[in-house]
Amino acid sequence: MASMARRILIGIAGGSGSGKTLVARTLVRDLGSSQVVIVDQDSYYKDLEHIPYRDREARNFDHPDAFDTELLKSHLRDLLEGRAVQQPIYDYTEHRRSGETREIRDHVVVVLEGILIFVDPELRALMDIKLFVDADADVRLLRRLKRDLIERGRSVDSILRQYEESVRPMHLQFVEPSKRHADVIIPGGGHNKVAIDLLQTKVRELLRERGVVVPPVGAAAL
Repeated sequence: MASMARRILIGIAGGSGSGKTLVARTLVRDLGSSQVVIVDQDSYYKDLEHIPYRDREARNFDHPDAFDTELLKSHLRDLLEGRAVQQPIYDYTEHRRSGETREIRDHVVVVLEGILIFVDPELRALMDIKLFVDADADVRLLRRLKRDLIERGRSVDSILRQYEESVRPMHLQFVEPSKRHADVIIPGGGHNKVAIDLLQTKVRELLRERGVVVPPVGAAAL
């Protein structure tokens, strides 16, 4: 794969709980994990190890400044050139990097998902396809509640407080306006089969242009 033309970068943006991960995982299921790798913007939260825990909790994690975007761009450039990277692993319960990393090796398709990936012009310029997954606010809030309760050990009160103080206002200020940068808007969250089928067709076309053998639909194995 070292001699292959530049890899494909697909950006999937949308509000928290909109269904971005479902769209990304559908691509992996269709094309196979040997072809597609998912990079999560949340892994690139700035490390708050040096800040007392009480102050970490008060940080606005839905503002563009919460992310180490320069590191993310550097890693994406490496991946698009076929070089492996060490992605940080973020500890959401402690609001800091765990100190461990995840090695991401060469893949033909890189899928970047995150709420604010369309805000930075340099980041957008790296993307071959830009998708915005749209979903109603009540649906997004319910999904966020379930995720943070089960996966991140948060309390209902803390989740709702964060939603009111930062998630909703930052969505209106940054996430929703970034929709205008999308090539395709997928309404109805990650369950819009027609839109996802069209996306898969486009990705397969780009892969064939690069001389990549694409498995038949449904034949890829994770």
